Amino acid sequence: MLKDLFIADIYARKHELLGKRVRVCGWVHNIRDLGRLKFILVRDRTGVLQVVVKKGESPEDVVEKAGDLRLEAVVCFEGVLVESRSKFGVEVKADKLIVLSQPVEPLPLEPDTSLEAGLATRLNYRWLDARNPRVNMVFQFEAWVARVFRDYYTENGFVEIFTPKIVAAGTESGAEVFPVIYFGREAYLAQSPQFYKQMAVIAGLERVYEIGPVFRAEPHHTTRHLTEYHSMDIEFGFIEGPEDVMAMVEGFFRRLADGMARDPRVKPIVEEFQASLRVPREVPRVTMREAYKILEEEYGKKIPYGEDLDPEGERLLGKYFSEKYDSDLVFVTEYPWASRPFYTMRKPDEPEWTYGFDLLMKGLEVVTGSQREHRYEKLLENLRDKGLNPESFQFYLDFFKHGAPPHGGAGMGLERIVMQSLGLENIREARLLPRDPERLLP
Repeated sequence: MLKDLFIADIYARKHELLGKRVRVCGWVHNIRDLGRLKFILVRDRTGVLQVVVKKGESPEDVVEKAGDLRLEAVVCFEGVLVESRSKFGVEVKADKLIVLSQPVEPLPLEPDTSLEAGLATRLNYRWLDARNPRVNMVFQFEAWVARVFRDYYTENGFVEIFTPKIVAAGTESGAEVFPVIYFGREAYLAQSPQFYKQMAVIAGLERVYEIGPVFRAEPHHTTRHLTEYHSMDIEFGFIEGPEDVMAMVEGFFRRLADGMARDPRVKPIVEEFQASLRVPREVPRVTMREAYKILEEEYGKKIPYGEDLDPEGERLLGKYFSEKYDSDLVFVTEYPWASRPFYTMRKPDEPEWTYGFDLLMKGLEVVTGSQREHRYEKLLENLRDKGLNPESFQFYLDFFKHGAPPHGGAGMGLERIVMQSLGLENIREARLLPRDPERLLP
């Protein structure tokens, strides 16, 4: 039996395979019928290959089956790979055709032109939309980003963990949560693995990471928010300060940028989207107070003192560091205590500011991190200052009763990183099946 090859592999090995039998499986992308001669384009996720069926040369059953083919039928062709005068350079002279399935009704969305449809229509028929090669590339790139994340942190001594997504309390000091019925008890979908990745560090794993879903019951209708997305999280102990955490985040983005420039696995995707990521030798850092000053003096944009950046502020700050420092990244540090969760460590001499930071990528926050507060009494104080009842977080506080090292970490939005890397206009394009306040299907 012939081994199935991806179409890209056939092209890569064409000199070796010319004159030999090959088998190609995929979807019927296009049919050009010249009567006695049919040119059938077969598509898989790696490319498109031309197959030739000719009356009088191809077996009669192949000619008959090819005459009944419809667009997007799922097929396997076998035949000899030969040189072609077409733009493809090679083609398959078919002598065997297996039709695995045919569409049973007219296509509601043509994969080849799906990008011309509205996003809502595309999402309604995502299984057809994702057959569009350009759309398909987004999810191949997303898988690659996740792989780079795993590889980088594994190489740096991190252990992958898998934390609960049904939890007893929220983590974000007031952000809305999705309640669930858990055998008659109050529970929620996890907003973050925050509490449990800290527990893993305290439990002696020391350096941990996770890629998993998180849920935010916030009724946003923007191009940058989802109610369910995948977070890439790290947490590690025995740090000396937030700079250690930022250095570990920066190292991942440097690896990502290098891969986008050099990794052959994503070269076609990078070229298709004309994507790039500029990471200078040292990613610039700016305190929130300095950011306020830059925004007001450079752009006349005033952020109330002690408040978080709004989307326009992020965009303008990204523009400033892109133009002045030739960098697509900038760390905004020393976030105000008012806008950070209770577990963030505060500056001892300026408790209204914290050791929390964000990383902006091309003008959008894609990473949030900090040094965490590891001292039990300080955590109690922080909870009370936030107006929270320590009893509601006792299970979390218990982690810190028996020795906790100084530690910190960060959460990175996978879809936002993909969105900014490829220049997508809406974060829903970076998730195969997005969830927002209105969308629950498919």
